[in-house]
Amino acid sequence: MLDAVSLETNRLPSKKERRVIIMEQQKKLGFLSAFSVAVGLVVASSTLVTLGQGMGMAGGGFIIAMVAAWFLQYFSAQSFAELTTSLPKSGSLNVYARMAMGPALGIISILAGYVYMSFLTVPAELSVAGAVFNGVFAPEFSPALFAFVLLAIFTIANLLGVDVFAKLQIFLTITMIVSISILGIIGLTNAGLPVPAVPDMPFNPMGLSVLGLTALAIWLYIGIEFVCPLVEEIDRPEKNIPLAMTLGLLVIIVVNILYGFASIKYVAANALAASDTPHVIVAQAILGRGGEIWIGLVSILATASSVNTFIAVIPRMLYSMAKDGEAPKIFTMIHPRFRTPWVGILIVFAIYSMLLLLGIAGIEQIMILILSAATCWLLAYVLTHIVVIVLRYKYPTLKRPYKTPLYPLPQILGSAGMIYAIWAIWPDVVTKMEIYKYAGVALLVCVIYTVVWVKFVMKKNLFEPISLEEEMGAEFVREALKQEAPVKRLNTSTVS
Repeated sequence: MLDAVSLETNRLPSKKERRVIIMEQQKKLGFLSAFSVAVGLVVASSTLVTLGQGMGMAGGGFIIAMVAAWFLQYFSAQSFAELTTSLPKSGSLNVYARMAMGPALGIISILAGYVYMSFLTVPAELSVAGAVFNGVFAPEFSPALFAFVLLAIFTIANLLGVDVFAKLQIFLTITMIVSISILGIIGLTNAGLPVPAVPDMPFNPMGLSVLGLTALAIWLYIGIEFVCPLVEEIDRPEKNIPLAMTLGLLVIIVVNILYGFASIKYVAANALAASDTPHVIVAQAILGRGGEIWIGLVSILATASSVNTFIAVIPRMLYSMAKDGEAPKIFTMIHPRFRTPWVGILIVFAIYSMLLLLGIAGIEQIMILILSAATCWLLAYVLTHIVVIVLRYKYPTLKRPYKTPLYPLPQILGSAGMIYAIWAIWPDVVTKMEIYKYAGVALLVCVIYTVVWVKFVMKKNLFEPISLEEEMGAEFVREALKQEAPVKRLNTSTVS
């Protein structure tokens, strides 16, 4: 890179240019960082709660829903991997959707499927961590205050830059995965306390209706694609992003199976289903007070990892949208020293703090919050599959460093499965309607914003696709579109 500057300008780079180049070289994240980001959001306190309650409702049969959800999320990962590596631009689904079907669907998908969803899940995540800290370590300490302090710590870490974020994420991810796996193995091998007398439960008491818990099970893997907005900061993204998501999904399902089956071995199903922190009572049953402390630390680390990922990625999504005119320009402001979207980070921090301190998105409603967020997220996944198909049709010669295996089967099966998961999101009709209400409000607000912003600020048609050249630049088009060799024609002017 230094040599390139010298060749282009016929001089040695200045001290300032060298410093910028070195910073650019150092910002690249390797595979371990990409894997940690992919897994870091997924393995969260809310997923531990989801796992415990799912096992409590369906017993061992919950693994059927877990496997079905795994395949659906694997299909989504394939679509995201193809889009991200073919169109390597900071942002997410909005970047690809506006080239396929215009700006409206892209903006709605990001705001409803990611930004609004994070407003529900981050405060709920922090509420779980606060409840665990209060119940396990410090009964006299305010759960809300602990949650706020945790949020502030990771906001500061992300303001300081991507290197700090990456190091934190690697540590948090490895620690919690190893810990949950070890606790599960201890429980399954009877290496802990004596197994208590737990009432017998059929393997799958729900029968085929267990598939109705697929949306709940998808929450165990949802967010694996959060590594994609960091595409410009990841080394060899065409290799590391697909591998990080695929390996991440495999690790997650193994860890969940270990801890899930240890849960129903040590704790009665009805106790798991009724608890706001089922993972804590499981660890306590396996190792007593030591297990309670261990899982308490792991739960807090899981929340930290999830919150760390949200604070890193959501402002970058808003930055990308603002840079392309889809959100207020204030989100494009970058810190001059740390090169982070500091305004976006602080605005996201302020919203999370307000919702947390007001108790709007707390632990009491965690299942409704999780599944309403999942509904918006699943709709975004369906749109992702559709975008892959549309762009394959529109740009058949586009260089795709990673292609979906068995295309378009994963896109078709993935879309159908996601729609079914939304339709059968919860057995109880009253709870289902509550879930739909939260998701419906989100979609309505996002649609209103999108129509007003696109029509009156961007002054564009809602569904008019943006060309590849306008989106990615002329140089990218020249390099990315495979040009067929020109046909040689006979020069008839020289023939007598």
